[in-house]
Amino acid sequence: MRYFNPAPFIAVAAVVAFAAGPAAAHARLVSATPAPDSTVAATRTLTLTFSERSVPAFSGFDVVNAAEEKIAIRTSVAEDGRTLTGALARPLAAGAYRVDWRIASSDGHRMTGSYTFTVR
Repeated sequence: MRYFNPAPFIAVAAVVAFAAGPAAAHARLVSATPAPDSTVAATRTLTLTFSERSVPAFSGFDVVNAAEEKIAIRTSVAEDGRTLTGALARPLAAGAYRVDWRIASSDGHRMTGSYTFTVR
C-alpha cells in the first residue's frame, strides 16, 4: 500500500495563496483632506488619496450636507492615478458634511465608502 504525503501540495497551495494575496487587495482610502471626523475652516478643495491607481471614468466622490443635498463639485484625478481632488465653486458653509466616494481600481474592483467632517 502506498502512502500519500499531502505536505508538498499544502506547501504549494500556501505559496500560491500568499503570492495572490497582494493582487487580490482592493483600493482603500489612505488619506483625505479634510480628514475624516475633523473640524475645519471653510474649504473649497477636498483631496482623497487611495492605495491603488483608479480608473477615472468610474471613480469620484460626492459631498453631501446635513439636509442630504449634494454640493456641486468638480472632481479630477491626479497623474499618479491615486489622488482625487474636488473643487467647489465656493467655500463650504458651517455645518456637517459627508463625503461619499467610489473608486474602480485597474483590476476592475469597485469600492465605495464614506466619511464625515464638520466646517466651523
